[in-house]
Amino acid sequence: MEEMLKKVGSWLFLLGILIAVVVGIVFAANQTWYTGYSATVSSLLAVLGFIVGILSFFALGNITKEHVPTFLIAALMLVGIGAAMNTNFFAQIDYVGPYFYYIAAMIAVFVAPAAGILAIRAIWDAGKTEDIEKVMPKIPK
Repeated sequence: MEEMLKKVGSWLFLLGILIAVVVGIVFAANQTWYTGYSATVSSLLAVLGFIVGILSFFALGNITKEHVPTFLIAALMLVGIGAAMNTNFFAQIDYVGPYFYYIAAMIAVFVAPAAGILAIRAIWDAGKTEDIEKVMPKIPK
């Protein structure tokens, strides 16, 4: 069962990234689609990101304990890019700007829920003591 969940987590992560990139390209190519489908696609990506985060929280996904700091730094960078995109800086760059804008936005929507869950796990791991470990059940590593 554990091996199957690890495979599912890995495939969902790959699927989420692929959907985010493809949808980002489609939205950039035809920006009128963005207004009609952005809520649906964003919800789908957020749910996929949440599932990936939950699986990784319990060490059943592809984001292992050793990769959590790298993942969280990368997610922080995506949030920074998202904040910069609110200024429409990327959208003003000819030809490739809208592609940067929409692809980064969709990847950020996918990664944000997983990053939030894994940030909670990192805080828990950093703050736990031996006394807490005796009372609380151990979370798998």
